[in-house]
Amino acid sequence: MWKRAWTVRRCTGDRGMSTAEYAMGTLAAVALAAVLYKVVNSGPVGAELQRLIERALRAPF
Repeated sequence: MWKRAWTVRRCTGDRGMSTAEYAMGTLAAVALAAVLYKVVNSGPVGAELQRLIERALRAPF
């Protein structure tokens, strides 16, 4: 019985992420989102984005 379980485990490998890896991945994604939020909402970047959008809206078709 244990030989079969070991063989199945050996043949299938370690696929996917464990719970701890999901937690670390989620934490990293949230940290990146927070940094991007701060950058986009900063004065110079916000002004440049607004200028870019206004220029795109005024573009001739």
